[in-house]
Amino acid sequence: MPSILKSLRLLADSTRARIVLLLEKEELSVTELQEILGIGQSTLSTQLAQLKQAGIVGDRRAGKNIFYRLNTADDRPFFAPLAAVLKQAVAEIPEAADDQEALRLLLVRRRDKMRAYFDELAGKFGRQYVPGRSWKGLAEMLLTLLPPLVIADLGAGEGTLALMLARRAQKVIAVDSSEKMVEFGAGAARRQKARNLEYRRGDLEALPIAGEAVDLALLSQSLHHAQHPDRAVAEAWRILRPGGRILVLDLVKHPFEEAREMYADLWLGFTEVELQRLLRKAGFRRVETSVVHRETEAPHFETVLATGIRP
Repeated sequence: MPSILKSLRLLADSTRARIVLLLEKEELSVTELQEILGIGQSTLSTQLAQLKQAGIVGDRRAGKNIFYRLNTADDRPFFAPLAAVLKQAVAEIPEAADDQEALRLLLVRRRDKMRAYFDELAGKFGRQYVPGRSWKGLAEMLLTLLPPLVIADLGAGEGTLALMLARRAQKVIAVDSSEKMVEFGAGAARRQKARNLEYRRGDLEALPIAGEAVDLALLSQSLHHAQHPDRAVAEAWRILRPGGRILVLDLVKHPFEEAREMYADLWLGFTEVELQRLLRKAGFRRVETSVVHRETEAPHFETVLATGIRP
């Protein structure tokens, strides 16, 4: 256990007492402590080393900086009464009041520096790299809000989305017309032990799913591969329970004819009006559409989201 007498001797020094009073309020770097206290780095480092050895302060490294903090009550149970005495002795340390004001100003500058950074990013935030910010991360965050539904991923492909959904869903039924895609997706589900993900081979216009069996029907970049989009939407209606939702994510109608050969697209996207008409014709209510993404590079594809509810 750290020595109480040694701690008393250490805190009898006004400089060390000032350091402790500052670290009680905020974790600070050596540079910040230097700025507030107005003492040389070598002197400050010696004082901090003594306080650390006595168990009064701890430190952590963040890149090139070392931050010091007052140890927790668990680390220094003996120090609590000493801290109370130290606070009463503040009046005997003329510099203490100035230290606290200097600390307040330093923390304001910290906040201003961060605010200035985000002020500079305003209007650019979604168009440049930000560490840790990714669409997958955002999707994972939003998936935590998803209730345990039975979901049909229609035109699931390799199953990237289906696997993500399976982490929260009660069950995911992934449907694709390609035997190889079904084989690959089912294998990925087994490897990741997604027991609530079931792959089925079938056509968007004749789904291998019973009527009124799912809560959510997804057509993510698959409707433009359907021979008859209206029949695919009608099938989604058939498999949904009353109150269930359809979600269509597809391309906005575009003139890039090469997509027919490059991506086997049968339809060059859909307008919002066309999607609204398809969903309403199938019987969906509260139909909403919006363009949710625009690519910056040619051919400047846009993505449209359409949703509706089966009454």
